[in-house]
Amino acid sequence: MEHGRYGGDARVGLGEPHGPDFAPPPHAPPPPAPLWPPVAPAAAQAPDTVPPPAGRTGRRPRGVVVTAIVAAAITGGLAGTAGAALTRDGGTSVVTQSAGGPVDGAGDLSGVAARVLPSVVQVEVRAGSGRSGGSGFVIDGAGHILTNAHVVDGSGEVTVVLPDRRRLTARVVGSDTANDLAVLSVPAGDAPAPLTFGRSADARVGDPVLAVGSPLGLAGTVTAGVVSAPRREVRLGPRERQLALQTDASINPGNSGGPLVNARGEVIGVNTAIATVRGGGSIGIGFAIPADRAVDGVRRIIG
Repeated sequence: MEHGRYGGDARVGLGEPHGPDFAPPPHAPPPPAPLWPPVAPAAAQAPDTVPPPAGRTGRRPRGVVVTAIVAAAITGGLAGTAGAALTRDGGTSVVTQSAGGPVDGAGDLSGVAARVLPSVVQVEVRAGSGRSGGSGFVIDGAGHILTNAHVVDGSGEVTVVLPDRRRLTARVVGSDTANDLAVLSVPAGDAPAPLTFGRSADARVGDPVLAVGSPLGLAGTVTAGVVSAPRREVRLGPRERQLALQTDASINPGNSGGPLVNARGEVIGVNTAIATVRGGGSIGIGFAIPADRAVDGVRRIIG
């Protein structure tokens, strides 16, 4: 088992930070090519392409390192469907998406957490002597679970750990590497109730959100924040840029593939990356795949 900067597995969930300020674990294979442009230590550039207001340089504070925190390198640009590896499944699936509309008020977030937590799972992947993992959530009544493609990249034996600690062997139905989505399948009779997708297009700056998952292997962890930017243009892959939901809800290694839910308990995003400072960890800048794009990706994978 490899041990990394977080005191546990070197590839727990979102994975180890990499870039000019991070060294790989001893005896580890060379790290993949940076998913963000190399950052000069003296003056790091902003991760997005939104022009700064007049009179501002657009630079972020010294010491900030922007990195897509992943367990394995994502192949292809994370935009559109270019480079996608789609596998269709013959099972019946009904993915539910709400009618949408703005979410008014913070609501009872403890009640939201209580409704969402039973449907969020921990994903473990074993390949040889290595181990990786992340989070996922049930999306239909047919036993399908959504996670990030990079969580199950490279295959291996995939196990889903339910909130009641039952362990189920999961099959990888297919993945869309261009959008960093993967669908797993477990026996429908053993799967918890599915979550409902919301409309990410309705997300507004300041809307309260919860990020749910297993950061550092701590299953059933909930963190709260707001939508920081509903349409942030970022580059999470080496080629294309895409629009992502930005949130200040704390996201750390292990949250990858878990849901970002609104105050109605609807999934509006799939957590996928964060920005870090030297030393790693969340600094309140996280990114999620918008639900509208995730729903389209799921339907293509399942068929």
